[in-house]
Amino acid sequence: MDHGLVFARDGFKLHRGREAGGPQDPEKVSARWRTARNRLHLPETFRLHDWRGSKITNDLDNHENPVEVSANARHHSPGYTMARYGRRRAEGAKKLAASSAGRIGLASLV
Repeated sequence: MDHGLVFARDGFKLHRGREAGGPQDPEKVSARWRTARNRLHLPETFRLHDWRGSKITNDLDNHENPVEVSANARHHSPGYTMARYGRRRAEGAKKLAASSAGRIGLASLV
């Protein structure tokens, strides 16, 4: 749950007399997100940030340039993007499978 958070969007004015890229009204952002989520038939628990994280991970998994991915995500550095999202899904799946196999005793069968 976002508690009164606002964020900027480049070149977009939500209030008259304010500079583009300034803070947006949280209620209006939430209303636009609800409209998009309903139109796409996404569950109510699906957050905008979940989608963003998937996009970043997918781009990195598809060997997109980390500098461009970081810039598109508006992160302060490619290093931050790679530290946060750089772990490949395949590597994570292998670790999870190995851990699960060990817990149920399949590791001793190999």
